[in-house]
This record gives sequence, structure tokens and C-alpha cells, in this order.
Amino acid sequence: MTELKKIERMTFYEYTLKMTAFQLKMVDEDYALHKAAWLAQQVKATKKMGKEMRPYYTSFEKFYDYAKRERMVLGQEEEALKDNDFSDLMMKANK
Repeated sequence: MTELKKIERMTFYEYTLKMTAFQLKMVDEDYALHKAAWLAQQVKATKKMGKEMRPYYTSFEKFYDYAKRERMVLGQEEEALKDNDFSDLMMKANK
């Protein structure tokens, strides 16, 4: 005869905590995949700056924002636009 496994009962809080942990694990896996893709394309991706060809992404953080994805999973508020970001947007709009 085989033994029946006991059914584990958990509170709603425990369930929510496990789901958040799972989502954070998925963010880590997503990060690893994006990092691999970034490394693969970093050799090829360029943009023309005058007569020179330069890499399109100058850092991995510009390609994949890990902290932003983590905040999104944790339900934290999105950062307000920084002054530099706002000035850049205004300069682009006025061109």
C-alpha cells in the first residue's frame, strides 16, 4: 500500500509570500536571458555618430532595468521623473 501525502495548508499571507518569491525567481531568470541576449548582440549593435559607428547600448542597464522589474513585482511605486530626464524630454520636444 502507498501512503497518501498530507495536504499542506497555508495561510493567504504564506501563499502571497510564495507567489512573490516565485515571481522574483522569474525576474532573475528573465534577467539571465536578457543578459545572454545582450552579450550576443553587443558585438553587432551599432549606431552612427557622425562618421563613427558606436554601440547602441553603452551598458547592460540601458538594455534591461533589473531594479525596475523588481520594483514592479514588489508593487512599489514607479520613480518620479528625475530632473535630468525631464530636461532631456523638454530638449527633444523643442527640437
